[in-house]
Amino acid sequence: MNVRLLDALRILVRSGPGITGMVCLFFLLAISGYVLATYPLDFGSSKWSNPAEWADYPKAVPPAWIGAIPGTRHVEHQVMTLSSPTNSVENEHEYRFQVIQKGEQFPTFVSVALSNLQFRVRPPLVTFALERPDGRRLVLYRHVAHGKRPDESSPTVRYKEEPMRVRLDGDPLVLDNLAQYHTRWSGAQLTPIDLSESGLGTGAMFGSFLPGEKKFTSLTGRYEFILRVQGKDSQDTLGKATLVLGGSSFGLMGTDAIGRDLAVGLLFGFPVALFIGLMASSLTTAVGTTLGILSGYCGGWVDMVIQRLSDVVANIPLLPILIFMVFVFGSNLMLIILLLVVFSWPGLTILVRSMVLQLRTGQFVEASRALGAPSSRIMIRHIFPQTAPFVFAQMIFFTPAAILAEAGLSFLGLGDPSIPTWGQILEQGFRTGAVYVGYWWWILPPGLLIVATAITFALLALGLEPVINPRLRRTR
Repeated sequence: MNVRLLDALRILVRSGPGITGMVCLFFLLAISGYVLATYPLDFGSSKWSNPAEWADYPKAVPPAWIGAIPGTRHVEHQVMTLSSPTNSVENEHEYRFQVIQKGEQFPTFVSVALSNLQFRVRPPLVTFALERPDGRRLVLYRHVAHGKRPDESSPTVRYKEEPMRVRLDGDPLVLDNLAQYHTRWSGAQLTPIDLSESGLGTGAMFGSFLPGEKKFTSLTGRYEFILRVQGKDSQDTLGKATLVLGGSSFGLMGTDAIGRDLAVGLLFGFPVALFIGLMASSLTTAVGTTLGILSGYCGGWVDMVIQRLSDVVANIPLLPILIFMVFVFGSNLMLIILLLVVFSWPGLTILVRSMVLQLRTGQFVEASRALGAPSSRIMIRHIFPQTAPFVFAQMIFFTPAAILAEAGLSFLGLGDPSIPTWGQILEQGFRTGAVYVGYWWWILPPGLLIVATAITFALLALGLEPVINPRLRRTR
């Protein structure tokens, strides 16, 4: 095994499985880097596990691209947020949301949310209007927040912790305005009760009423929802305005039963999976290699103690002991990694020891020992470099095993609840019956990502086989 690390990398790149594995690994690292740069570090607790973050999202709907499949009828769920006004004139701030109505399907609901409304003297008047493609405009909703209480300081803040949400297609005031609008322009006598009982609130916003058929037909084109904040002071502001158009599909990967965007959770799983795999495999390799070199080079009682300990640990079944330890000490990602390391090093220790038994009688080792070099220097400078390619290949082997072990624990409900992983997404899908009701977008993507990550490192391991087995290098 006289191959340097750089030579091993060259052999890896020259093989088909090796270059494929390298490309896939680069892809995994690129996505992980993007997630680490854009996601908050406490994403699991502050975002993913917080139901308030997903209040505006649909529950258990498929991906938006499913609407492109012939024979499917899905309306894409849209969440539009503005943190700054589109237009501002003195004490008036205007927020404009553009919506394109394309097909015959109406949104399932329409809601608006106001966050962090601040005022100095009196609460501002908030109006919500709709401009339709036919050039007509109607006011849907008016709202004035609660005034300043005697014990409050200036500026007064409303809707800071919890946004004010209004379901426009179900609010009595909005339905009354819609009924008056269509009564005026269609000639039919419509009442808010007619719209409420038949669930035609969204049809009244995005359609034209047909008196003969007593239904709304879609009016395609561009709509503009206009939110206007008219304050008494120039410093009266609205922190954020959100318009939600309910639909039966959403995003790239759909949502789960809580409304969480699965694409967001799956992306966050990339760096978590790599962290688990690389951390566990690196520590396991370091421990196993160190003990193997010590055992093979020192011999005597050191060799006997390390080998007997290796035999004992190697015969302990990994998954049951992991389940038991996690159940006793709690679900923590670092604890899971530590347990994987503690029970995974014996195999590498035994293999490295057998290699060192041959290397310690080599000429370089004998010459160094004759010159008076200490044992630590001989092990680091002359023995470890010759085992490094094999050790590096073993680290690649350990990585997918660690990822699959964590996914298995998470699937059993024993993963770290503060950090979303692919295994946890799978477990939540099975626990809520996603398999039985046909929520395939909740089950297939995390499972495929786990398999794809494992295959990536398996390809890298196949590419490193010529490094471990010199006969394969000669045949190529």
